[in-house]
Amino acid sequence: MLSGRINRSEIKCQTCSIKRLCLPVMLAEADIQYLDNIVQRKKILNKGEFLFQAGDDFDAIHAIRSGSLKTYTISADGTQQITGFHLPGEIVGLNAISSSKYLSFAKTMETSLVCSIPFDKLESLTQELPGLQKQLFNVMSGEIRDEQELLMLLSKKSADERFAAFVINLSARFKRRGLSGTEFQLMMTRSDIGNYLGLAVETVSRLITRLQKQELIKTQDRYIEILNQEGLSQLAGTACHT
Repeated sequence: MLSGRINRSEIKCQTCSIKRLCLPVMLAEADIQYLDNIVQRKKILNKGEFLFQAGDDFDAIHAIRSGSLKTYTISADGTQQITGFHLPGEIVGLNAISSSKYLSFAKTMETSLVCSIPFDKLESLTQELPGLQKQLFNVMSGEIRDEQELLMLLSKKSADERFAAFVINLSARFKRRGLSGTEFQLMMTRSDIGNYLGLAVETVSRLITRLQKQELIKTQDRYIEILNQEGLSQLAGTACHT
């Protein structure tokens, strides 16, 4: 959890603990300074605040340094569809590159700190630093892959398989951040999980109870422990490597 006492001027790409997950990962140490010079450290966002909203002018992509966000769209009839849950080291706003406006809402699920990268400056810098351009393409490719995996998850799998794949996906992402892949806190509500997976919140609750009875997971409030990783992966039926 972050506090207002954090001195953002002391935060640098060179010393950031998650730089290996973010844009600097492909850069030589000497080149990271160039990226750091254009990064804007925004104010700390409290839980429930918007980073951007659909229709806002697109001016930057945003790397999550700490905390977590959810992105979602709202249809013409007012229906909300969550399109992703985003963790430290991940980048949001990429789907607005081809437009002059952000296409979705990005809202914090907990107190968060975000590094914003003005896209016009980033575009110029990628011409000078091939490693940065390659990493940007990798990130964009990963976002396309994630969208394809979500479509497969929602269209071809049973409710049990969807939820198991969701948990396995989170497990892998936490593990890549140097955290436990078997014990972690869910940042999102059961209602949000249901919305993302196309399930009723009651169904999510029943699935959690069922998987606990099968001794695949153990939960307490939003805390989850994976008791049988292999069994859960088999149920998921997918590698789920976000």
